Amino acid sequence: MTKTALVVVDMLNTYEHADADLLLPSVTEIVPVVVALVRRARERGIPVIYANDNFGQWRSHHGEILDSALSGRRPDLVEPVKPDEDSLFVVKARHSVFYETPLAYLLGTLGIDHLVLCGQVTEQCILYSALDAHIRHLSVTVAEDAVAHIHEDLARAALRMMERNMSARVRRAADIGF
Repeated sequence: MTKTALVVVDMLNTYEHADADLLLPSVTEIVPVVVALVRRARERGIPVIYANDNFGQWRSHHGEILDSALSGRRPDLVEPVKPDEDSLFVVKARHSVFYETPLAYLLGTLGIDHLVLCGQVTEQCILYSALDAHIRHLSVTVAEDAVAHIHEDLARAALRMMERNMSARVRRAADIGF
């Protein structure tokens, strides 16, 4: 029997980085879809795991990351998607949610074998996370309308690569059953 977790990637963001202006229009579009996806997962008892960059602040923890994001350029994009008290949290340092994080261990303890990915950035962190899940023999679904991109053409290519090369299911969020 498949056991699923929703992984929300890098949505706690200050938007104070080089690609922010290119990313913001896409993030603005996906926020309502991410909110609805998180709500549906929570209603069905699906674990919601936030995996977020620490922005090079090696003393930071999830509360500080959230506070920084809420104090950044676009708190209106962070507030709706912030973790609740039941959310799990993994601090990441690089693109993949697995690289040098305890996520694989956490998933193992929860018996998770299927991930639904949403968040940012499609052609970077989502792509690399899907690949790392695939090589760990986890099945992946990517909520195509709940992932933000910097470059639309690269995002389309990344989604195609995930589907073709990693056997990921690429679906609209509303079509993802938990």
